[in-house]
Amino acid sequence: MRKAAYAGFFYPKTFDALNKVLEECFIGKLGPGALPSKPKLDSAPIKAIISPHAGYVYSGMAAAWGYMAIAEAPLPDLFILLGASHRLGESGISLESFETPLGLIRVDQDFAKALVKKGNININEEIHAKEHSLEVQLPFLQFSLGSRAEKIKILPLLVSDNLDLDKAAADLKETISELKRTVTFIVSSDFTHYGPDYGYVPFTTDVKERLSKLDGEAITLIKKGDAAGFAGYVYKTGATICGQYAITLLLKTISFKQALLEQYYTSGDTTGNSKNSVSYASLVFK
Repeated sequence: MRKAAYAGFFYPKTFDALNKVLEECFIGKLGPGALPSKPKLDSAPIKAIISPHAGYVYSGMAAAWGYMAIAEAPLPDLFILLGASHRLGESGISLESFETPLGLIRVDQDFAKALVKKGNININEEIHAKEHSLEVQLPFLQFSLGSRAEKIKILPLLVSDNLDLDKAAADLKETISELKRTVTFIVSSDFTHYGPDYGYVPFTTDVKERLSKLDGEAITLIKKGDAAGFAGYVYKTGATICGQYAITLLLKTISFKQALLEQYYTSGDTTGNSKNSVSYASLVFK
């Protein structure tokens, strides 16, 4: 079992404190303005969300938008989590159950082993042990699903530049089809990391407006499902989108009818300091 490595850092470590903070993320001024509700009778399945992974005090209100959509949709058989591998620059899945202050979340072992058997995506527990990008999504998932949370099954996959994304996308699609799973993807990514602390200062005037434009053009390509265009844009601009490979893998894997940008802001909007900032976006794919 993988213990919660970032409880007490990115989010509270006790059940009651975590529930309180999650409630505040949903009802806060940049959040959806209400707590997660039960599935709507006429709701369509959610194909995917893109959700930020900073400390909840910064990005939690953006993340809440995607999880509101998940709460209102039918429960899929499987949530496939795609995240940035920040520390070791390697890719791979984990087979271990994840513990959070809200309880355990189990991996779909049959799906994971069938995927690994295809020979492109490996098991790599080491990179998951100290990675926050997927862990911080799980309390949101548990909280938003309420009584349905005990039914959650996940596949946690960290994605770096050492993974053949075309082969990975083909393997994911084949495994989903062969095992007849209904799937929702959760992609964990922040957007532009701006400022001297991040070594990325492409402009020094009209920062808020230019950051919005820089991120906005990337988001437009994502909403179009243009995997090559998005990857090319990140390369051309040097935009510091930490989950770029996870996003590209998503776009190579799913088809969708509609992609909605539900929320966008930067950490500067919550701290009042834009000298160094990180951008957060919540996108929902239907």
